[in-house]
Amino acid sequence: MKIYTKTGDGGTTALFGGTRVQKHNLFVEAYGTIDELNAHIGLLRDHIDDFKQNKTLISIQNTLFEIGAHLACGPENSQKNQSKLPKIKKSAVTFLESEIDEMNTALPPMTHFILPGGHPVVSYCHIARCVCRRAERRVSQVSEYEKINANILIYLNRLSDYLFVCARVQSKRFKVEEIKWIPSKKS
Repeated sequence: MKIYTKTGDGGTTALFGGTRVQKHNLFVEAYGTIDELNAHIGLLRDHIDDFKQNKTLISIQNTLFEIGAHLACGPENSQKNQSKLPKIKKSAVTFLESEIDEMNTALPPMTHFILPGGHPVVSYCHIARCVCRRAERRVSQVSEYEKINANILIYLNRLSDYLFVCARVQSKRFKVEEIKWIPSKKS
């Protein structure tokens, strides 16, 4: 099978089911951002040497592929093709919540917003979190026009929380000071 098909050379792509749309279509933007997020999580996974955390990140990557497949169905084919896809269940959300709760037990309570950075791995977490928020915005746009599985938006919202807490765990692991955001006082 060839990697290049040349069918997208004119600025269109096929959704799952064959419908051709512009590459800037909201569905393509949404699943493209999910794909970008998945790549950032892969980069993060490459830099974390904790077996359990890596297993969680692989689980997240698999769920993101499933979310991307749901979005790639597009509006015309969503009902017909959704039945062929794995379901995005509430249990995926509760899994993230339990991981967040477990990580939080080892962290000091937050008293301020925290500035991203301090170590490359911490920064990778924050970059993935920001891409996750963008993916959430794109999926939210799609949901204005088409019915999507509500668990997808919930999952993305929780995933950004997970990535934030993951950044805090990595700060602790690398003994990096969390720099608090202190708003400047108006003169």
